[in-house]
Amino acid sequence: MILSFELTMPNVGSWNGVWTGADRKYYKHRNVPKQKALELLEGEFFQSFYYDFGDGWGARVEVMPVDSREKRKREKVSAGFYGYDWMIDSILKYGDILTKSQIKKLQNQ
Repeated sequence: MILSFELTMPNVGSWNGVWTGADRKYYKHRNVPKQKALELLEGEFFQSFYYDFGDGWGARVEVMPVDSREKRKREKVSAGFYGYDWMIDSILKYGDILTKSQIKKLQNQ
């Protein structure tokens, strides 16, 4: 199943309150087993994950299934994922966006 990840910055901590990337779309796609996708979506059409950077900035990653046609459309307009691919990896592995220290704590339990 194809999952589409969309990155936005709903909380902006810059001096002027503007994210320079706000006028672009940021999509990435991953092929995942259907069961994994269904678990992640928890029976909903999409899921939203929020990450607070702790400095006034906050990122949101929305996840939804798409078909190959929609994937191609999104890839044409996408400006990449702004270097936050690690958020996708974290969502797929842990079901949330975790910091390195949170992951270390989980691994040491």
